[in-house]
Amino acid sequence: MVRKIFKTGNSMVVSLPKDLLDSLHLVEGAEVDIAFDPERGVITIAPVQVAVKGVDEDFARQVSAFIDQYRPALEALAKA
Repeated sequence: MVRKIFKTGNSMVVSLPKDLLDSLHLVEGAEVDIAFDPERGVITIAPVQVAVKGVDEDFARQVSAFIDQYRPALEALAKA
């Protein structure tokens, strides 16, 4: 997948397509880990796995997907 680098403020940015973000369950504000392999000249971006003690990873993914799917309704309920 080819993407362009563009400037915003004092930073250089690479946008990621929505379908990729959705498949990784990444939303605005999510943390990612960026690594650079200088020998290969490769940048890797990976989601940061937030582990909560005592919470099953599969359950956490299901909750995250639910929140992603119903975010507008949940935000409206939070304002009520």
